[in-house]
This record gives sequence, structure tokens and C-alpha cells, in this order.
Amino acid sequence: MKLKKYEKNPILYPHPKNHWENLVACNPGAWYDDGKFYLLYRAAGDDEEHYIYLGLAESTDGFNFERISDKPVLSPCPDNFDSGCVEDPRIVKYNDDFYVTYAYRPFPPGRYWELPKDKERVFGVGENAPECLKRNIANTGLAVSKDLKTYRRLGRITKTNLDNRDVILFPEKVNGKYVMLHRPKEWIGEEYGCEYPSIWISFSEDLMEWEDGELLAKGTFQWEKKIGGSSPPLRTENGWLMLYHGVDDKGIYRVGAMLLDIEDPRKIIARTPEPIMEPEYEYETIGFYNGCVFPTGNIILEDTLFVYYGGADKYCCVATCSLSELLDYLVKCKVV
Repeated sequence: MKLKKYEKNPILYPHPKNHWENLVACNPGAWYDDGKFYLLYRAAGDDEEHYIYLGLAESTDGFNFERISDKPVLSPCPDNFDSGCVEDPRIVKYNDDFYVTYAYRPFPPGRYWELPKDKERVFGVGENAPECLKRNIANTGLAVSKDLKTYRRLGRITKTNLDNRDVILFPEKVNGKYVMLHRPKEWIGEEYGCEYPSIWISFSEDLMEWEDGELLAKGTFQWEKKIGGSSPPLRTENGWLMLYHGVDDKGIYRVGAMLLDIEDPRKIIARTPEPIMEPEYEYETIGFYNGCVFPTGNIILEDTLFVYYGGADKYCCVATCSLSELLDYLVKCKVV
């Protein structure tokens, strides 16, 4: 079972006339409402510091998108916790409000693709500064919006001094609680039950204070060592459909799928043993991270699953499949 990539990918390119997105337009969160598809995408320009922003585009068919503005809809805030970057958004909606989880850093990451792997950036904040500042640790914030154009930042929702990204909310409460997937990079070793960064699941009464949670899934197959959640889980008749990414020992990103129990999403019902999407084309293999397909948004419309993903940390792309075919395939897969 493989997702079908749109023959005219990428669907969004960097925009040469906008200084904040003339280098990158990738990793889009997605939403569908009232006949329109919305992409909230990560964007960056060619500045040395590599500040990262969020832009917004819309479409009536899910394939042909137009930007709504020549300015970002969300930018790093100079005097706030997310002063370096806002990136990799995931979107859910509770009642009339959109809730967007996004990764951030206190300083911009710099041109990471040019930095030798054994060299770390120095931020000059002093020895007594918190680790999150000294190491420019990525964490996750939450923002709320009525229209995906203007936002109120609610702050950090994951523990400090952890590199905790791939933070994804379920689109509805389960047994009266909010549910979150996350990937704390430092939670590895015997005491955590996983050798590499993995997917954890946590619960909350109010969206801001979260239980530590428990390990949901770790890398199992040859194509995955590190794994993380990709796009918000979708309710189906067979369970919560959850896409995730797996990274092999060469750093190649691929995509798999799981089914989680509707009433208890801590239980995995099924999991694909082989990736349903992997890097193939130049827009996925050559960019600022070569060999990367990274879903951050998914939409079900009738029997079609739309999967929106970043290609090589540079482009926005889309792939589709029959939802019923994917579910039929998944329920035949054994849990390992």
C-alpha cells in the first residue's frame, strides 16, 4: 500500500519576492472547512540567522493553492519564548477555535544544512543560563486562532529543557480528556523503554498541564529507528488513523501508519510494517534535508485521504489514497 503523490508536486514553492519565504516553504499543517483547504506552512528566507515563520495558503480543490498574503501570519516574537523560530504547525479545531501546536526555539537555528555535524552554534548567553537557552533547545508552543490569520499565543505546553517536538493534539477529547502525542528526544534508555526517540502519549484536563504520559510506540522495523508523530489523528470506523515518520540509520525519513483504539488510544490496533511513502523524486531528495518526506497535515474528504507533507525541508507537497483501501490494508497488519 502506497500513497499516490500528486503529479504536479510541489504544490507550494519558496516565493522569490517575499524575503521571509524566498528559501523555504514546507511542512504544512492542513484544515478543510466550508469547501476550502487551508495550509499553514513553515517558511524561511535566505538570511544568515534563518528565522522561521508561518504563512497561509488556501485552495478549493486541495491541489492548487494561493497564498493569502505577502506577509507571515505568525512570526517569531522578539521578546518572547519563541523569538527564534515558529515552525512545523499541526492544526485541530475545538468548537469555533483553531488550536495550533508549533515547534519553536529561543534563537534562530542558523543555516543548519551548512553546519558540520560535530560543530555546535554558540549563543553567548552565559554559563548560568538555562539549558534551553545555552543549547537553543526546540520545544513546543500552543496558539489559538479564529481564522488561521491572527493568533493568541498560549505559551509552552511541554516540559522545559527537553527537545520535545512532533507535538500533536487529537481533534477531540477522549474520555473527557485532551490527548497529545509528543517525541521527547532525551527520553531514551532503559528507564524509558526505548533506545531511540519515540512517540509518547499524554493526557490533560486543560491543554496546558500534561501528565508525563507513557511510551506509545518505538522504532521496530528496519526503516525506522527514531520515530515521531506526523499529523493529527483522524477518527475512522476502525480506530484513530495516525500517520508517523520513521528515520533510518542513514537519516532517511519515511512514513508509516497506525490504528489506535478509539476509546483508549494508548492501544495500537494495527501498524504498517512497510512505509506507505518514502523519498523518490528530486523535490524530496535534494533540498535542505536530503531524503525527507515529512507529513504535518491530513484531511479526509469523502473516501479520499489527503496527506500534506514537506519535501526535503524545502517544498510543500501532497499525496492521496483511498481511505477505505488504507484501512482495509491496515486491519490486516499485525502489531509488532
